[in-house]
Amino acid sequence: MSFFDDDEPTRATRPARPRRPAPAAARPRRSAAAPDPQTLRNRQIAALGAGIVVFFLLVLGVKGCLDSRKERALKDYNREVTAIVSSSNEQVSEPFFELLGGATGDATELEQGINEYRVVADQDAQRARSLDAPDEMAPAQQNLELVMNLRAEALRKIADRIGAAKADGEDNRQSAENAVRQIAGQMSAFLASDVVYSQRVAPLIKQALDEAEISGQSIATSQFLPTVAWLNVDQVAGRLGAQRAGGGQGASSAPAPGTHGHGLESTAVGTTTLQPGGSVNRVQAGSNLAFTVKFANQGENDETDVRVFVRVRSPGTKTISVSKTINQTKAGTSITTVVPLTDAPPIGTPSTVEVEVRGVPGEKVLDNNKSTYTVLFTR
Repeated sequence: MSFFDDDEPTRATRPARPRRPAPAAARPRRSAAAPDPQTLRNRQIAALGAGIVVFFLLVLGVKGCLDSRKERALKDYNREVTAIVSSSNEQVSEPFFELLGGATGDATELEQGINEYRVVADQDAQRARSLDAPDEMAPAQQNLELVMNLRAEALRKIADRIGAAKADGEDNRQSAENAVRQIAGQMSAFLASDVVYSQRVAPLIKQALDEAEISGQSIATSQFLPTVAWLNVDQVAGRLGAQRAGGGQGASSAPAPGTHGHGLESTAVGTTTLQPGGSVNRVQAGSNLAFTVKFANQGENDETDVRVFVRVRSPGTKTISVSKTINQTKAGTSITTVVPLTDAPPIGTPSTVEVEVRGVPGEKVLDNNKSTYTVLFTR
């Protein structure tokens, strides 16, 4: 039998599989119809307009930030200048001229006191130099530094000449007068500082604020020299109790022979006579509060331009300092004067009240010229 006699079995034919549709990505896309030129132009204009709006918003935002920063810098500078000037007025000028106004005591103590105020003046000058002044305040800054430097330097020179000015004895008369003249000359530096501040610093600060359209800001004033009388050599000699070479009467000569001076007798507020020492004096702080000060001329000479000071000190508050000048006191008589407060005292907190009758030329004993009281002001 031949192997080739039988036909090869026919293989079963499999049905054809249906084809899957091609993925969408593989399908040929239909071309979208191109927008007409007018639509395209409108879209471009809209996009351009949106871009311009965004640009201007960014510009306005940046400008607003810069303007805000500039305004803050100008306000901060003015505030810092105010703090420096307030220190110069209240912590240097006021106590310095109070000290000098009755400077009849020891020259060494007086020099030490002046140097203490000079240290504060040096610190004020350093604070002024350290200010980060905006460009708009550069002219004001330059003049402010000049003002503070003038004051600190003048105080240093006055302290250096106090010992010579208060020297006694005929051999020292001429050198004492020279020292007095030099001290009076330094008063011109104080006056110059006042002029520079009032004519340059304050106006230039105001100009910078006005140009930036910043309103509602208070610009500090400063008058270091209390009166131009201090430019007079006789005034300085009289306050220091210094001798003059030229002779003559009044402040231009040595004190008259005999004893000089005053003694504090009592201090009252209304019907309440204050008790010194550790006693707490309760005082009702109504309107027009005033201190009635009684003192006596205990010397053998009449005195002129006698100054009475009242100070109210309380922690955390500004010291209230007021004074009154008595034109003349008669030897051997008592004087009563009323010294009103310019500001309301702190309520409910114990305050230290200092009352002092300033020494006069030729006065040797000053211990009885002042007294200290503890006062609790109430409503």
